[in-house]
Amino acid sequence: MTDHDNGLWVRRFHPAPAGAPRLVCLPHAGGSASFFFPVSRALSPAVEVLSVQYPGRQDRRQEPCVPTIGELARQVTDVLRPWTDRPLAIFGHSMGATLGFEVARLLEAETGAPVAHLFPSGRRAPSCRRHETVHLLDDEGLLADVKKLSGTNSAILGDPDMLRAALPAIRSDYRAAETYTYADGPKLTCPVTVFTGDADPKTTVDEAKAWAEHTTGPFDLHVFPGGHFFLASHQPAILRTLSAALTRTTVG
Repeated sequence: MTDHDNGLWVRRFHPAPAGAPRLVCLPHAGGSASFFFPVSRALSPAVEVLSVQYPGRQDRRQEPCVPTIGELARQVTDVLRPWTDRPLAIFGHSMGATLGFEVARLLEAETGAPVAHLFPSGRRAPSCRRHETVHLLDDEGLLADVKKLSGTNSAILGDPDMLRAALPAIRSDYRAAETYTYADGPKLTCPVTVFTGDADPKTTVDEAKAWAEHTTGPFDLHVFPGGHFFLASHQPAILRTLSAALTRTTVG
């Protein structure tokens, strides 16, 4: 997992010129790299987006899913190491936000240098623990939660064959997210900018504010009207925030 052009894990939809900062995008539970194609298109060519494809979905559906956030973070960190030759920021939504935090911790511990910026979206701070067991429900119960959050493409929800193919990854990701336990350790030193919806059943505004406790760097919080997938309705504002932060990042 050291190939700089590893198309298995990293999807680079719009390569950017040398010197452009990189934004790693980490999908939500059950999500795939293609979810961030519009983000890549919108930020190109000023920012190079690297969208991560987890095992167990789409063209990687024959591979076993990674069962824990900790193990997935280690694998993603290995994959990203060759891409750290220029400033590297991380955006993660829902499960991807927790994963992004752990990847940022590993990279900073490994290199002694922080990532350029961490953008958690739609997820409570790592230290805010909830007892959640959706991953233990039967298929109907799991799908009811997915539909409530509107986290899966409606075409997939209406297609039984696609749904059967997606369910194992959705369940595995839910299990990884719900069984995650924060381990105390050094705070990040990078800027952290959090995005959240004011009616998200998975994250309260106070739980989003608690991300400030996990960095010694600058902290900002953007609260939008909406539920767990508020970002679909507020993409222009989120993209403006990402662009402003990332284009201030220069190669040292």
